[in-house]
Order: sequence, then C-alpha cells, then structure tokens
Amino acid sequence: MKQTEQLFVQAKNDWDLEKLYTDLASTKGKNLTPIEKLHLRGLLCGYSPADIAEKRKKSARGVEVDLCKTLYQYVKTLVDRDNEKVENWRNICQWLEDAGYKTQPAATQSQLSNPIPVEAKVHISNINIENQSIELQIGILLQLPIPLPSNSSNKKPAQ
Repeated sequence: MKQTEQLFVQAKNDWDLEKLYTDLASTKGKNLTPIEKLHLRGLLCGYSPADIAEKRKKSARGVEVDLCKTLYQYVKTLVDRDNEKVENWRNICQWLEDAGYKTQPAATQSQLSNPIPVEAKVHISNINIENQSIELQIGILLQLPIPLPSNSSNKKPAQ
C-alpha cells in the first residue's frame, strides 16, 4: 500500500466512501484521482486543507487551490448547492453528512440499554526527563465484569 493510501483511512469507519466515490465520479464524469480521494478522506476525518498539506508535505495554498478547483465543485454539484459559496472546508463535510453519506456511528456505552461498568486504574511507575524529552512508564488496568449466561446448566443436579 502506498504511503498516501494509508493517510486518513479512518474515514471509512464513519463514511460510505464507496458510494461517495461513485456518486462524485458520476458528477465529475470520470473516476476521482487517488489524490482527490486522499483529500476527501482528509476532510471527512476533520483535517483542514492546511493539515492535509502538512501531512502530505505539500504547500497549504496548493492543496487549498486544488480542493477549490476539484472536490469542492464536485460536492457542490452532487448535493445541489452549485450556487452556494464554500465559506469553510467544514461546509463540505456538513453537506455530505446532510446528504446521507455519513454512516451511523456505533452505539456508545451511554446509548446501550445495559451499560457495562468499567473500572480503570492508571499507574505511573517511572518518569524520566532528559534532553527536552519526557519518558513515562504507565501501567493501565481495566476491569470489565462479564456476566455469565444464566441457564439451567449452572444449577446443581438434584440428589
């Protein structure tokens, strides 16, 4: 896998990328380039154009110009906002979310009907400060009670 393909892969967890790539390709008239896909994933992960440029070791202005000439135009057409100005890169994410491309996030513990109590303990065992760097040794203990299924096999046999 190329280094650029490894950037912003977390977007696939929250967005229907395949449908989005297909729909944007239809709008564009041909498939998105690997760089267009990379920039789109970066935006969907919450990175600004400047952040994307920094991660790619490219010019921030160059990435911004590229986005304005390509992805922003495709997205505006796709979500029927051709006459609107992209005031901020976050508009793109919001418009795509409003259009249904964002997948539903997994249920969080607070959304579960029977939340599992979790106990966590953190222990810092060593702190070493040398040459403007800090080295920490941290131990983490998580305790997750897991209920056993209740069934008749747990009962003592009758005597």
